Amino acid sequence: MAAYHTPALLQASIEGLNISPGGVYVDVTFGGGGHSREILNRLGEDGRLIAFDQDEDAIKNRIDDQRFIFARANFRFLKNFIRYHDITAVDGVLADLGVSSHHFDDAARGFSFRFEGELDMRMNRNAAMKASDILNEYSEERLSDIFYTYGELRNARKIASSVVAYRSSKTIVETKDLLSILEPFAYRDREKKILAQAFQALRIEVNGEMNALREMLIQALQVLKPGGRISVISYHSLEDRLVKNFFRTGNFEGRLIKDFYGNIETPFILINRKVIVPSGEEQFQNPRSRSAKLRIAEKR
Repeated sequence: MAAYHTPALLQASIEGLNISPGGVYVDVTFGGGGHSREILNRLGEDGRLIAFDQDEDAIKNRIDDQRFIFARANFRFLKNFIRYHDITAVDGVLADLGVSSHHFDDAARGFSFRFEGELDMRMNRNAAMKASDILNEYSEERLSDIFYTYGELRNARKIASSVVAYRSSKTIVETKDLLSILEPFAYRDREKKILAQAFQALRIEVNGEMNALREMLIQALQVLKPGGRISVISYHSLEDRLVKNFFRTGNFEGRLIKDFYGNIETPFILINRKVIVPSGEEQFQNPRSRSAKLRIAEKR
């Protein structure tokens, strides 16, 4: 499991769920199963845990436990799946939105700029569109929007223009093609950051991550019991902003809605008003946890 992925903020995220031994919980991002195993450790004989992961590689990490149900599906199908198992409400939902170390370290998956390989980036390898398809087929304007919105790259327009110029003479297939395109924009002092932002932007688009996150959060609110909790670990500002706004206001724009008396109407009670981040020791032990941010909320 540790070789597949070392979970960030493990204890804080699980403790935030305030687990009841007989409760029903959902881990919507199973991966290597680190968070799921910790939840099961705190459940009694009557407790249940449902875990989601759309990646076929995660199946081999399934846990042999009668309290455990594995769903090979995107977490955007949370509500439908628990209904299929005759569960009407749950006591807690956990989401670790980061990409597993397994994905970054597998050159064949194309998630990392560190390795040569095909520009794939699909979490679900049955999905139709790869990152290379986006680079070869999207318009320059659409590419610019992706790099700017999902990668927060200031040179998004110039990068998109370079993509279009490159593909006019050579089909973009591998990570080395994208690195050649990005080379003029990857300034020496910020090279890794810029490359990571560009790869992040493509990954988010390939997997429809932002829309899936919105759908999951809405459904989590619908299936949580009053008093049930949700723990979400995010890794970049786009995710964190959505989670923060939804927990504070019940909508993704962060729009405050007040009742007749001026009281803010929100479906959640914030368990931590200040975002939780990994300790220095955890960041040293697990460098990929450095950007992790944990928010916890309880349904009213």
